[in-house]
Amino acid sequence: MQFIDALGPFGPVIILGVLGAVLVIGAAFAMLRAPSDPYERLKAESRRVQATASKDRLRYGSNNDKLQKYAEFLEPQDEEEYSAAKLRLVQAGYRGKNAVRTYHFAQFALGIGLLALGALSVLLQTATNEEVATQQLVITGMLPGIVGYMIPKYWITKRLQKRQEEIENGFPDSLDMMLVCVEAGQSLDQSIVRVAEELRPSFPALSEEFGMVAHEMKAGKDKTAVLKDMAERAGVQDVASFVTVLVQSQQFGTSIAEALRVYAGEMRDKRVMRAEEKANTLPTKMTLATMMLTVPPLLIILIGPSVYEIYLMLSGGGVGVQKY
Repeated sequence: MQFIDALGPFGPVIILGVLGAVLVIGAAFAMLRAPSDPYERLKAESRRVQATASKDRLRYGSNNDKLQKYAEFLEPQDEEEYSAAKLRLVQAGYRGKNAVRTYHFAQFALGIGLLALGALSVLLQTATNEEVATQQLVITGMLPGIVGYMIPKYWITKRLQKRQEEIENGFPDSLDMMLVCVEAGQSLDQSIVRVAEELRPSFPALSEEFGMVAHEMKAGKDKTAVLKDMAERAGVQDVASFVTVLVQSQQFGTSIAEALRVYAGEMRDKRVMRAEEKANTLPTKMTLATMMLTVPPLLIILIGPSVYEIYLMLSGGGVGVQKY
């Protein structure tokens, strides 16, 4: 009772909230540490062996993942939702087999961890200060958990935007290199391999995409499907248009060099237009900063002395100040 009295009028509510958070955390840990049924493990292993060939196991790595037994808890069970999350992570540069699982585990761990820190902060505030508003307590307790849950999503979004911007900036140069290779007598497959090697120091994301295309072509996959997969992985409109041009050129039997020459010129013009667009928006972005940094000092310099004299006149009973 003394502890409840020390917390103030919201003491019971705070204690119930802390107990609820502790129970949620305890239940989550119990679910994570619960031993799996041997019969279920046997059935899952049997399905995995039947569905996965030995070459797939060698390609994608071993299954000795610590989060494997929590896959149903950490991965979306809906196929469309899982595919969308997988594609978003691939576009951000995370191609691992367990990328979706790791992403949701990061959201869960950060959300629960920061929520516990928020609850501890609420306890400290109520123990040291009895007059704390309920709204402030709720915000202090819940906000860290929300922030922790959103941090992985924000990180993936920024990585995706940065990667797409890098692909957009390096794509015109890659087309010029590919055009030079094709006109020198190399095939499209050989030119893609050479472009991937040349772009690795300056544009690693684009080099990785071209390298994957080259490996898939060497493995015997259909060229049209390989190019469409590249456009889907990149998530950039310029790459999708380029893939359409190559596919149409291959279907109609037109010259690939001519198609590359025309499209490379368009990509160079488009890059110049993007640079000009950013340069034209710069004065508009600087207007607010200019007004905030120059107008207030100018008003203080021009109006400040007059305001000060009026204040002295009013405080001195109407007696003005002598002007020099």
